[in-house]
Amino acid sequence: MTIELHKEKSTGSVRTVTIGATKDQGGTRARTLTLGGETALPFLAFEGAFPNRPALALEIRDRKPDDWSPLLYQAWGEAMQDPADWARAAEAAGADLIYLVLSPTQAGGSQNVAAASRAVVRKVLQATGLPLAVVGPGQADLDNELIVAVAEEAKGERLLIGICEDKNYRTIVAAALANDHLVQSKTPMDVNLSKQLVILIHDMGLPLERIVMDPTTGALGYGIEYGYSVMERLRLAALQGDSMTQQPMLVNPGEEGWKVKESKVGEGVPAAWGDWSRRALNWEALTAATLLHSGADLLVLRHPETLRRLRLVIDDLVAA
Repeated sequence: MTIELHKEKSTGSVRTVTIGATKDQGGTRARTLTLGGETALPFLAFEGAFPNRPALALEIRDRKPDDWSPLLYQAWGEAMQDPADWARAAEAAGADLIYLVLSPTQAGGSQNVAAASRAVVRKVLQATGLPLAVVGPGQADLDNELIVAVAEEAKGERLLIGICEDKNYRTIVAAALANDHLVQSKTPMDVNLSKQLVILIHDMGLPLERIVMDPTTGALGYGIEYGYSVMERLRLAALQGDSMTQQPMLVNPGEEGWKVKESKVGEGVPAAWGDWSRRALNWEALTAATLLHSGADLLVLRHPETLRRLRLVIDDLVAA
């Protein structure tokens, strides 16, 4: 007996967004990265089209971070001493995009300044041909100062810049408009807040094709269920035709996965927790793999081994 599967037919689709610009497009990137375009829920290819696979980014910093796990220091080694070397190592590890996070302070402890951020971004652009995202340290006034300078320095490269939040989006959006970049919009885990920020950014004149939505998520065991639910509802709304929820979604399982106790602590924990390295890598990888199924179009990771694992997961899901 033949069983006919019920198929959902969507009236909407995820908007297509392209990061980076090649020489012919006014930039210097060797290739661009296109996100979105789906017309069905994740990996349900029998119900719709998936023209662009989920993409994987690796996070680097403008200087070696002071608070990362020793396991990450081991993974990247001397490359962490120079952002250009780190970017080259991330490209060699298979990243689709470099996600550069600017620090609040310079190596000597003084506050970061626009000139230093300009120099770092220029070095990274020269070191790799991958598309680039650049975000500030998460301090409103300093973010504005640094990201405006970065946007000017990389004019025409179509960077993904941010982070645009409810109380701190106007200056960054204005910089994106003036210098032909895209923005990352980020809100707490809430469908309506995610949609509202996209509307506010678009009302400033930035095309929807230049907005990537970050709905925020938690790590495995730390709120991932709620974050998953929010992302799933955003994707369902997009497929049902709600235009302001149709942005590709970015999530950061690297940041979330490496700040939980299970990843950070190697000693003084129950023996049942098992080997530290295996546990930490599994925490990032399982967080990321879960978010793939909630509709993530771009995942930002920290460990190169996690990227390798996620690439295999995506390959298998696409093949299936």
